[in-house]
Formats: sequence, C-alpha cells, structure tokens
Amino acid sequence: MEPFPGGIAVVTSGASGLGAATARGLTEAGLKVAIFDLNAEAGAAHAEKIGGAYHSVDVSDPQSVRSGLDAVCSGSDNLRVLVNCAGIAPAAKTVSRGSAHDPATFEKTIRVNLIGSFNCASQAAERMVAADPVGPDGARGVIINTASVAAFEGQIGQVAYSASKGGIAGMTLPMARDLADKGVRVCTIAPGLFLTPLMEGLPEEVQDSLGAQVPFPSRLGNPAEYASLVRHIIENPMLNGEVIRLDGAIRMTPR
Repeated sequence: MEPFPGGIAVVTSGASGLGAATARGLTEAGLKVAIFDLNAEAGAAHAEKIGGAYHSVDVSDPQSVRSGLDAVCSGSDNLRVLVNCAGIAPAAKTVSRGSAHDPATFEKTIRVNLIGSFNCASQAAERMVAADPVGPDGARGVIINTASVAAFEGQIGQVAYSASKGGIAGMTLPMARDLADKGVRVCTIAPGLFLTPLMEGLPEEVQDSLGAQVPFPSRLGNPAEYASLVRHIIENPMLNGEVIRLDGAIRMTPR
C-alpha cells in the first residue's frame, strides 16, 4: 500500500461480507490489518487466515472502541486506515398493522450504524492526527465509511436503516473538512446490492431476481469489488469528502 508503508488498518465487521473482503484486500496490499467484530469465532478465524489480528469490539460502545484501538496501537502510532463496515438492517414500516415503528429498534439501528461509525471514525482520527505525516502532501490517514444506496432511495420498511445511512453520508464532508488541515481524508462508499451473508441466505432464484434489477452489470456486486474501491480511495489522494455510489447504476424502487 504505497501511501502508508507498514501502516495499520482497522476494519469493523471484518469477519464477513464486505468487511472480510476488505480485510483480505488490505492485507494483500501490505497493511497490517486488525478486525473489529463481535463474532469471536469468525473474526479470529479470518484474522488467522489473513495474518491479521482480531479484537472483540462493540462499535456502538465508545469505551469498547477505545479499548480496541488501545490494543491495536499498543507500542505504535502507525494507525493509518479505518474502514467502517459494521451495520444492521432491520425491516419495519413507520406504521404496520396499526402500530408505530418500535422506537427501540430505530434507536439501535442509529446507534450501531451511525453512532458506531462516528465512534470509530472520531477515535481513529484522534490516533491518526498524532502520527507522523508521510509523502509530499503530508498525509496521516484515511477514513472510509459505508453508507448505502438506501441513504438516497430507501425502500418500504427501511426507515431506520435509511436514516442511519443518510446520517453517514451527511457527516462525510464536514468530517473531511474538520480533518483536512491534519492530513486525514474521509470518504464514504454507498454500495448497492452486494452478495453479503444476508443475500447468500436467500434462495438462488431470489438472488438472481435481485441481480437482474441492476442495469449493468446485471448481477449482485462482489465484495471484492467493494474492497477494490477501498484500496483505490486509499491510493488516490484527491478523493476526499465524497460519497461514492458503487451500484451498477441501480436506483431502488419503493419495494
């Protein structure tokens, strides 16, 4: 990874799906990868497979995040990359069968997806700005968040999920501006329909039907394609403050 030789990368929800592909890709690019995940068995197994490290971290708990980063950065000030992939996607309408959306479910979705991303980003940034600058631009680090096309075209039943992902998209530019004079860049990827564990659990015909909704290529995205964009963002110093759709030109319908 040319911009940050020997640097450390933290990937949240790095045990599966987009996060696992990203952890693998960043390891192959030469970064030392730490996986934050609550699935200890899967997290430890994937970390061992890629030669990384696993830490049990609840992104919605700022103290858990701090403890995880303390462990990652023990004896090192070389945290250079954070990729936020942790998230949940409950489905519930604003009113269903005469009952209002469960406020606890809405709050948990915001807490995990939006506040969790903020907790990790703000605390990682704290470490990054203390690192020595590298390269001609004086770069210190890159933060990459994960939103969703649902931030812009939320479907029926996605009010909580869309609100959380819209918040991630909304904090991207101000966070990038906050950190610009410190050499830390911030971008967000908004994936469309990707072959994540949630999708893999669906019948093959349902997967094919969903993939056919994508204009081109007419298929579900491969997590490796998400990981490839992560790497490009890290390597391209002019990408900053941007929300990038990775969706094959899909625009989600109400259902």
